[in-house]
Amino acid sequence: MTTADHAAVDRVGFAAWQSSDAFKGIDLDSDVIARTRQAFAVFPAETDAEVHVAELDGIVVGWGARDRAPDYISDLWVDPAHQGRGIGKALIERLCERIRADGHENVRIDTQGRNTGGIRLYERCGFSITWRGIEHSKSMGIDLEKVHLEKPLS
Repeated sequence: MTTADHAAVDRVGFAAWQSSDAFKGIDLDSDVIARTRQAFAVFPAETDAEVHVAELDGIVVGWGARDRAPDYISDLWVDPAHQGRGIGKALIERLCERIRADGHENVRIDTQGRNTGGIRLYERCGFSITWRGIEHSKSMGIDLEKVHLEKPLS
């Protein structure tokens, strides 16, 4: 990710979060939405994560990041207008290649428990659910149902 990508990473991440089926039918408090909006806005400039962007015709349409642990995919976001075109899968494959190259045997990813589209993508990419339960979301400031998934890289 370059400095020129910062605004697009923010835009794509928040748009993908808003369109996710993880919160369909749930009336999120405006404070939760504002905290989440702010988290996406500051992430590009403040992170020291390894961030990979996907571009089509020079426009950022998705991104994924490794943050917090070297075997962990912390973020995967695809612009809603470009979902279902293999962008998420390509980003996952790229991040898995980097994690494998760093000598790790497994890769981990988490998502919201109601994010059926994301879970389906991860399972198609070889991930299996290893845990489901309630965790606190620091960026949103609320407790959420979460799913942890893992994939062997051998």
